[in-house]
This record gives sequence, structure tokens and C-alpha cells, in this order.
Amino acid sequence: MAETERSISGARRERRDVSERFIYGAVAAMSGLLLVCAAATLWLYPQSRLDRTLKLPLPRFPAPALQVDPSADMQHFYRQEMLRLRSRGWVDQRAAIAHIPIEEAMQQTARAGIPGWPP
Repeated sequence: MAETERSISGARRERRDVSERFIYGAVAAMSGLLLVCAAATLWLYPQSRLDRTLKLPLPRFPAPALQVDPSADMQHFYRQEMLRLRSRGWVDQRAAIAHIPIEEAMQQTARAGIPGWPP
């Protein structure tokens, strides 16, 4: 069924609610506010317009050195540290700073004591 258009006599648009002038003014105000916000954003964040894209070719970094056998690496590290703790040598020869075996250092400290340490 096709609806027929009915006309109501005396019907018209209400002109007192919202005028065309108000609508144009609201659109202009919103556009102005949008422009002010964009300008304020550029003023507050001046670095935002910088180009931060990566240039090609990308930099190449070395691959990380992975441990094949962590327990063997730890044993090797422990052996090296024990050799250093049980040996004599220079730390800084110009300043006359040397290291001595840990047992000897503990005996000397026990004999001489530590200044300010209770006996």
C-alpha cells in the first residue's frame, strides 16, 4: 500500500525555536574553537612537528652473546676469582697498591686490629 501524502491545513515550521542565524553562528564558533585548540596544541608542544621516522638502512646491532653452558661459565669465573684471592700482584703499581692472599690479609688484620673496632 502506498501512503499518500497528507497535508494539514495551517501547519508550518516553528520559527521561534532555533533560527538559521543561530545555527550558522554555532558552526562558526565550533570551527573557531577547533582552530584555537589546534594552534594551542602546536604552541604547547612545538617538538610534535619533528620528523622522528627512522632513516633506511636501519642501524645494525651485534647479536647478544648467549651462554652455551652457564654452569661451566660459572665454574670458570669461580676459578679465576679464587686464583686472584690466593695470589699476590699489583693493583696499581704507580700508586704502590698491591693485593695479597686473602688468608694473609685476614691474619694481618687480626694481629693489627681495626681502628675503632671493639677488641
